Amino acid sequence: MLWIDERVALQEWELSEAFTRASGPGGQNVNKVSTAVELRFEAARSPSLSEPVKRRLQRMAGRRWTLDGALIIRVEDTRSQARNREIARERLAELIRKALTPPRRRIPTRPTLGSKRRRLAAKTKRGAVKALRGGVSPDAE
Repeated sequence: MLWIDERVALQEWELSEAFTRASGPGGQNVNKVSTAVELRFEAARSPSLSEPVKRRLQRMAGRRWTLDGALIIRVEDTRSQARNREIARERLAELIRKALTPPRRRIPTRPTLGSKRRRLAAKTKRGAVKALRGGVSPDAE
């Protein structure tokens, strides 16, 4: 069981791990040992998360969200398979924690009197510059 916070915990059946060889430098170790971890979380089928949280999680996950509703996190940061597993679970938990907090509603504010005056002064100045770009009269030789 993976605890996200005191209210949310993911069951083991929701998570699956696959191990592959990591890419990049690492000498013979990278060619022999499968240290990269691909953690798959069945988010769409998860009873632990509410629908609004799932929608926020999908938006935050981006390309990591598959068509069948799974979230895939791939980690190949270290040469240790166990450490990569820990990092993958930490990243999943952090992503879900961010999705659990609903975004704050924006409260629209009114423009200040000073900002209105500055905007109008800038428009007047710009209009004056454009007004000076007139056509040339034919008798201006």
